[in-house]
Formats: sequence, C-alpha cells, structure tokens
Amino acid sequence: MESTHMSHPNLKCGFEPSAEYLLDTPLPDLLAALNVKVCSRDGGPRFTGGACVGEDGSVLLVRPVGRPAAEWKMVARSMLGAALRVSMPPLPEPYRLTELPDAS
Repeated sequence: MESTHMSHPNLKCGFEPSAEYLLDTPLPDLLAALNVKVCSRDGGPRFTGGACVGEDGSVLLVRPVGRPAAEWKMVARSMLGAALRVSMPPLPEPYRLTELPDAS
C-alpha cells in the first residue's frame, strides 16, 4: 500500500509539533490546528492517500474514497509527520510513504 507525500521547506504550522502530538491528537483537531485541507478522490487499489505542500506552506491531504477510516487516520498522521519533518514510528507492512521530489 502506498501513500505519496511531497515535502516543502516552507511548510508553516506556527509551532513545532511532536510525534506524540501528531499521534495522540484527534485527527479532526489535528487537521484544524495545522490548517490542513482534505479532499477525497478515487484511487487505485494500492493508493492509500497523498499529501501536497503548496508554495505558501499550505498542506492538502488526499483521502482515497472507500478506504477504511482506521487506515486513513494512520496514513494521514504519517504523511503529516513527513511533511513537518517530525520523526514518526514507521508504518506497518505493507504500508509505506513515497516522497516525490519538488517539481519546481
């Protein structure tokens, strides 16, 4: 299972969250505190989500339609950790994050 993540050096959230904060805060509260936008899309059977960091530091998470809620919570937290450059526990097999290079 694969999630795509793009990091950006200009990512701003106003504070430096810890791994514990990213893992323990209820996901709706976490997304609101970090001003993260979420959209839903159909994806292939192996796609479990995506993240894009805009030039202004804004974050957009892509939630695949029809995937389990528990899977989304786990993958979303992991993608946020990667985008914020917070050291997070590894995802369980068969999940992994793939970081794409900045297109600019």
